Amino acid sequence: MTTSMTIRMDPNVKQAAQELFRSLGLDMTTAINIFLRQALIHNGLPFKVTYDRPTEKTWQALRVAENDTDIHGPFATVDEMMEDLNADD
Repeated sequence: MTTSMTIRMDPNVKQAAQELFRSLGLDMTTAINIFLRQALIHNGLPFKVTYDRPTEKTWQALRVAENDTDIHGPFATVDEMMEDLNADD
């Protein structure tokens, strides 16, 4: 015996999830059932829920990368790369 469940979600999330599950050989119903069964086994969410905020150091590195500043390489050898990494500048 089965029962029905109705949920509301963002249509874009639904479409992306359906495409992902289809690529895994699953339909939405099977994927949701797997999730619910795993939640019961774990007596909670079956994964860690976190919000990892980037540190200021990470934001600075992202700004540097976006602006193409402080770019090194390419290197012909590992020794060249190591020499650049160990430079004091």
